[in-house]
Amino acid sequence: MNMVAECARNENVNVPISGIGGISNWQDAVEFMLMGASGVQVCTQAMHHGFRIVEDMIEGLSLYLDEKGLSSVSELTGQSVKRYSNWGDLNLNHQIVAEINNDVCINCNKCHIACEDTAHQCIDMLKDEDGNPILRVREEECVGCNLCSIVCPVDGAINMVEKLNDRPPMSWNERERVITSLTASKSS
Repeated sequence: MNMVAECARNENVNVPISGIGGISNWQDAVEFMLMGASGVQVCTQAMHHGFRIVEDMIEGLSLYLDEKGLSSVSELTGQSVKRYSNWGDLNLNHQIVAEINNDVCINCNKCHIACEDTAHQCIDMLKDEDGNPILRVREEECVGCNLCSIVCPVDGAINMVEKLNDRPPMSWNERERVITSLTASKSS
């Protein structure tokens, strides 16, 4: 989505932008369109669920447009670009982590596999006091990438939750300036 927004903000990009990567429902499609995509591509979800996913997306988009009083998805295209922040200006100390509801979880372990093989290895497979399998997120290592939630087949089994911390806001750009300043003063 970042690359879609970067293209949409670039005045030299004068072609339609297609959103691709991680689109699994109509809400994802709306997010990509709001960030500048005039169309979206869906692959993995169609492989997992068949082409009926497209019908579900069309229905969801239609209901969303009706709710917002819009007549066409083209009215969504690029509407959030002006509110988009550069990643270097985002607060590094803002923390969102995955939270697994083991009462809802079906123990398919897709989240564990995805996190272990392609993300931050922060979901542990454990047993509760009765010996039943449970999954637990090590919050201190979770970066809030949302991959576990994306692959989870059960609504409400994984939620992304904001965690409050006592660290002051600091962006990557601010951190880089501090490090550059410290490095320059040490070498002087």
